Amino acid sequence: MKHQEEPSEGNLTELREFVLLGFADIPRLQWFLFGLFLVIYIIILLGNGTIFLITKLDATLQTPMYFFLANFSFLEICYASVTIPRILINLGTQRRRISLVACATQMYFVLMLGGTECFLLAVMAYDRYVAICDPLHYSLVMSQKMCLQLVAGSYISGIPIDIGQTFQIFSLSFCRSNRINHFFCDIPPILKLACEDTFVNEMLLYIAAMLFVMGPFLLILCSYTKIICTIFKLPSTTNRAKAFSTCSSHLMVVVLFYGSAMITYLTPKTSHSSGTDKMLSLFYTIVTPMFNPMIYSLRNKDVIMALRKFLGK
Repeated sequence: MKHQEEPSEGNLTELREFVLLGFADIPRLQWFLFGLFLVIYIIILLGNGTIFLITKLDATLQTPMYFFLANFSFLEICYASVTIPRILINLGTQRRRISLVACATQMYFVLMLGGTECFLLAVMAYDRYVAICDPLHYSLVMSQKMCLQLVAGSYISGIPIDIGQTFQIFSLSFCRSNRINHFFCDIPPILKLACEDTFVNEMLLYIAAMLFVMGPFLLILCSYTKIICTIFKLPSTTNRAKAFSTCSSHLMVVVLFYGSAMITYLTPKTSHSSGTDKMLSLFYTIVTPMFNPMIYSLRNKDVIMALRKFLGK
């Protein structure tokens, strides 16, 4: 593959487009990366699509837990579809240019879907908390109306902030370069291109990360603290093992997603390189959606049984 000619770094205040460098620093692996990301994208679509279908079609999976899992799988498909198609286009054509509007749109959907994933993971933890700590009132608390409200709230609660943050970022003047050292339009690498003071933007990003990342994470932490205390009080070893098994898959996804997201958005930008930023971003935008179906299907007997019935039709 031939490299696209680099743009000049003159005065780019009247910027009309960016260049997503992505993985341009490893030119010999462009086609290998194209094939790798294509396979990963197909796995994400097939895996999460299958989880979504079986939780909708199988009568034994019509419970709040699987309702949230279906929405989570749908969300993972959307989240991956915001970044991977652009990566494939850039790797396949070497035309890494992206318009200002397309970049802002991508940033908004990454923020919105990422925030939704944080809230939805907290909702799933709350569902397990009610199921284990207050099982007698579970069907009353987690009614169909409540489940719909929790999912809808997860999607729409962050929209005004995400729109405002995206608008504020793209109201800046960019005069250093138009080359984004990343594979999608993320806030930290774009702020590095601004020719004015970005302290306010960085503080707002930190506050938003505290609200959207740390807030739900603390709710998850509180839920699992109470869940673990309740599980240890169960008299039967079998009941304890069963209770732990319903939470272990969710915990694995939480650690994978929140671990990389918190390091990216809640640590000083000088503490890690752009290469580290890319690697961390790969985890919460691509790796988590890829492993989500495997984690939930391999560790869940109900999903395995439903999958066997689905494939046997």
